[in-house]
Amino acid sequence: MTDVTKEQVLDKLRGIRGPDMDGNIVDMGLVSDVFISDSKVYFSITVPAERARELDPLRAAAERVVKDIPGVKGAMVALTADRKGASSSAPVQRPAAAPSQPGHAGHSHAGHSHGPAPTAQRTPTAAAKAGIPGVGAIIAVASGKGGVGKSTTSVNLALALKANGLRVGILDADIYGPSMPRLLKISGRPQQIEGRMIRPMENYGLKVMSMGFLVDEEVAMIWRGPMIQSALLQMLREVAWGDLDVLVVDMPPGTGDAQLTMAQQVPLAGAVIVSTPQDLALIDARKGLAMFRKVEVPVLGIVENMSYFIAPDTGNRYDIFGHGGARKEAERLGVPFLGEVPLTMGIRATSDAGTPVVASEPDSEITRVYRDIARKVWEQVGTHQKDKARAMPNIVFE
Repeated sequence: MTDVTKEQVLDKLRGIRGPDMDGNIVDMGLVSDVFISDSKVYFSITVPAERARELDPLRAAAERVVKDIPGVKGAMVALTADRKGASSSAPVQRPAAAPSQPGHAGHSHAGHSHGPAPTAQRTPTAAAKAGIPGVGAIIAVASGKGGVGKSTTSVNLALALKANGLRVGILDADIYGPSMPRLLKISGRPQQIEGRMIRPMENYGLKVMSMGFLVDEEVAMIWRGPMIQSALLQMLREVAWGDLDVLVVDMPPGTGDAQLTMAQQVPLAGAVIVSTPQDLALIDARKGLAMFRKVEVPVLGIVENMSYFIAPDTGNRYDIFGHGGARKEAERLGVPFLGEVPLTMGIRATSDAGTPVVASEPDSEITRVYRDIARKVWEQVGTHQKDKARAMPNIVFE
């Protein structure tokens, strides 16, 4: 079978007329860089944010012609509203329309805003935050830097929430370094069902979605901001999650495009910040916490990961990275401290093997730690939801 090329895709897309039937979407510079992996084609089309719903047929037409190319197994096409989303190889000509908000990704499934009407001083809470049908609460697990064990914490937190009696899913939002396929020992490709929806993968009773299921592990993802935003929103809203009490989102490290997309366009119930005890990690954790506060997402608390080490042969305790830094930081910032997770060989070994400790060692002390953290997280979710309900205006008809 002949490999599909970017040139073939662009040639087909030149047959798609632009908004208002003006030129074609390629020569107008509306098509992002085309990414092809495993015979699947990924790209986005830039349109004015306020016309995203109106122009969804344009997206559908582009997806249809690409899928008809011999050798193409599938296509992921999204609408974005980023001014810089155009391909650098094509001349940029925009249709006459009001300029889009910088950094705001217009998605065809974004829904209607239930917040206050936009004003000249636009705030993140004014953006549309459409929920996910069947999903009760969405929790982000974040860190200011990599290497603090955030993904391992996300997986074991999700499993602990399930062990505590909840229906749980997990979304791997790290486009560049997806880890859920390995951590949960899941292989294969998700199945497409009715419409554009796909069925999530499953293991250990969790429903799971990750870019790692769509792209081979060795493939380097070279995507700009608009593509990341579109992929995240599609993995959220075009997956048949079913009925879930909670969806845990394993965020990429840092405070970039993916984090802002989730915070500004998804109705997060709150965020859990993961840090290690040392000062450098805490400095980065503060940045993550500050970002969520700025966009008015509740911070559910801080987890101190790799808190201490117990030598398996002697039982002696070693504070390799210091100890208690995250607890002190939580107290200083006025957010809950959720717990200390020790550094153990068991957590490392079970994570590498794809058998997370909460699933493989349900009666262990480490599992009890994770379940206690999960209990505190869920209590915080309930508290913030009650506070939000009390803050809503009470309208009485007489």
